[in-house]
Amino acid sequence: MHSTVAVSFSLYGVPSAPPTGQRSSMPVLEFLSPDSVVSSLRARAKKQVLHELSAQAVRRLPALDEAEVLETLLQRERLGSTGIGDGVAIPHGKLPGLDRLFGLVARLEKPVDFDALDGQPVDIAFLLLAPEGAGAEHLKALAQVARMLREPGILDRVRAARDASALYALLTHTSASQAA
Repeated sequence: MHSTVAVSFSLYGVPSAPPTGQRSSMPVLEFLSPDSVVSSLRARAKKQVLHELSAQAVRRLPALDEAEVLETLLQRERLGSTGIGDGVAIPHGKLPGLDRLFGLVARLEKPVDFDALDGQPVDIAFLLLAPEGAGAEHLKALAQVARMLREPGILDRVRAARDASALYALLTHTSASQAA
């Protein structure tokens, strides 16, 4: 039986593709641009991480309102932490006025308590913003990020990447062998 829905939910509530029996190569994150990678983000608490991510997003998408981005992320966190485990959080939300998916990845200078499901502090945050009307597109993007972050050894390579350009190359699968 063939299904048109390729998204299920993992143990942590993050959408993921069902297993296919074959190991695929790491997906290319088309919604991540070279200037949307922060190799060293300073924050001491979860709310500060969300505030800094909001500020970083608005610097790249000036049509957005920083307070609205932050409130959207805080509302999502009230539903349950986006800290998915292994030191990773994927804060996300939908915003009016956004016309495309937007991703921003930040490596935190120091791990921060994020109320993650496994209780571990977060040192990698992947912000994902979607247009208000995005349905399946938003879920597919979350699944793509979650799948990429489950690749064997990827988190070690992300943590070891020397700078933002190496981190971008690693996450977009371009010259990834040179990224660490």
